[in-house]
Amino acid sequence: MAENEQAQAVDATKGVAAQIDQATNAVSAQVNELEQLQAGGGGDGSMSLSQLLAVGVEVTVEVGRARSTFSELMKMGPGTLLELDRDAHEPADILVNGKIVANGEIVTIGDRYGVRITAVLNE
Repeated sequence: MAENEQAQAVDATKGVAAQIDQATNAVSAQVNELEQLQAGGGGDGSMSLSQLLAVGVEVTVEVGRARSTFSELMKMGPGTLLELDRDAHEPADILVNGKIVANGEIVTIGDRYGVRITAVLNE
């Protein structure tokens, strides 16, 4: 019985070692790709990392949404209140190019509105 348990332990250790090697190879490949990106920007149309980081993206802050019929929309005018689908204490969504990437709370900065990031989503 003891020999069988030792053999199972050795097999398990080999399996874990193989998984670690596989993960290490994947990380190494990603590091190599990043190094190539940093060194890129040559005449082949590729971008360097600094060029990629300078690309502008649209950031949108969404405090809530509402659904309405077209008829109700046509009746709206100055002073009309539109109730949103969120409670006042709920965080706003921060979207980059239409995808939610973070949550935040609405703040005022002088005469303007701003958003303080409270959570970054890891999806």
